[in-house]
Amino acid sequence: MSYSLTDLISLQKKQEMNAEQMIIEAYDKIEKYNHQFNIFRSLLPKKVALEQAHQIDQKLKQGQSVGRLAGIPISIKENICIQSSILKTSCGSKMLENYCSPYSATIVTQLLQEDAILIGTTNMDEFAMGSSTENSAFGQTRNPWEPDHVPGGSSGGAAVSVATDIVPLAIGSDTGGSIRQPASFCGVTGFKPSYGAVSRYGLVAYGSSLDQIGPIAKTAKDCADAFSMMQGYDSKDATSAQINWSHQPTQQKLSEKKIGVLKEFLEHPAIHEDVQKSIMEMIEFLKSKKVTVEMCSLLSQEYIIPTYYILAFAEASSNLSRFDGIRYGLRKEEKESLADLFIQSRSQGLGAEVKRRIMLGNFVLSSGYYDQYYGKANQVRKMIDQEVQNLLNQYDCLLAPVTPTPAFKIGEKNNEPLSMYLEDLCSVLPNLTGNPSISIPGKLSKNHLPIGIQFIGKKFQDWDLLAIAQAIQEETEYHKTHKNIL
Repeated sequence: MSYSLTDLISLQKKQEMNAEQMIIEAYDKIEKYNHQFNIFRSLLPKKVALEQAHQIDQKLKQGQSVGRLAGIPISIKENICIQSSILKTSCGSKMLENYCSPYSATIVTQLLQEDAILIGTTNMDEFAMGSSTENSAFGQTRNPWEPDHVPGGSSGGAAVSVATDIVPLAIGSDTGGSIRQPASFCGVTGFKPSYGAVSRYGLVAYGSSLDQIGPIAKTAKDCADAFSMMQGYDSKDATSAQINWSHQPTQQKLSEKKIGVLKEFLEHPAIHEDVQKSIMEMIEFLKSKKVTVEMCSLLSQEYIIPTYYILAFAEASSNLSRFDGIRYGLRKEEKESLADLFIQSRSQGLGAEVKRRIMLGNFVLSSGYYDQYYGKANQVRKMIDQEVQNLLNQYDCLLAPVTPTPAFKIGEKNNEPLSMYLEDLCSVLPNLTGNPSISIPGKLSKNHLPIGIQFIGKKFQDWDLLAIAQAIQEETEYHKTHKNIL
């Protein structure tokens, strides 16, 4: 049976389902689907998970207090550190194939304090660099809707763990759409919070000014429940924002909302006709609910992709310089010199896409090109940010596609890096500006593949954005039809 996170929290409170039952169901589905779709990289042994569940059930029987996620199985993307000798933090890379973290990320600590059971780490594009989970050193994750299609990336395993009903909540990271794009491709809901709203401490960095941790779940209500446990200031994270969150989601009247549709994204030649149709159907639905919907222009749209990739590659080349074969990770010790050790360790430990991004990042940061590329990209980023904030002064949120296409076939874009990068056309904008963004399911494509609808909210007004998405889902059946796909 398919349960949302909200369902399980409610059933647990009513004592209509206990923790051991939830764990047994999760592991039954792992046995059924994990080999077929290559979802998990490392798993908590079932015996250990059941022992944790039994302890929680005993506390409940004795009337002791438990956390809000008591006994609920959750998956974690494997670039988020977990202090464990069993669960690995491999980041989808041979460089860290057997790496177990000596400490836990803040988000992991927060989930454990709520008595969640972290059953496993999920497969991903290597160091979060990709849009298809084809770049993992440990095999391709497959889309449960169509196994010969990609699930999106880089949080592909996380999205599939929710889409197959193994867990009601997965934690991923989003640098340029890595939560929202796989959520779109797999027919679930993915939320990227405002930059700084959730601690990044313990997240293995790709692009430090772009990365954000967030939830993937069945519904916006589930994401809101998860966000309430994840958000907050963390002194361990220098980018964590000290925000006084004024409220949590309340019932929203859609008729009182004003939404701007980003015209340049909708009309871009890369946008598939099925995606355009799904967006237009959402617009008609919103209008039927008396929502004010207007087309609006983002004049800087043509600069978004080049700006994002210059900044992301530059930050990646800096962040990944630590993987040198010296301190931890893969080490080729039989080499004759220190330089040879660096070269051989990185050559054999890193995949082709990661190497490509490191080399391009080093280029844009190199002497003579720094101001021309990296410096200019930062200036353009400020311009884009200002334009987006000006639009959000006029609208409650902005509407756009999540991706230009539905899920594409495995291998279809492997030899076309630029075509793959264009998959991020619509999703990187909130990462550049730091705004919250959510992907919720729209209507299916003509080939019966999921298509996500993206809403972009105002900075640090995450609760308002979640409430709008929740109100839309309460009025539609799109997300409900996606529950039983297998």
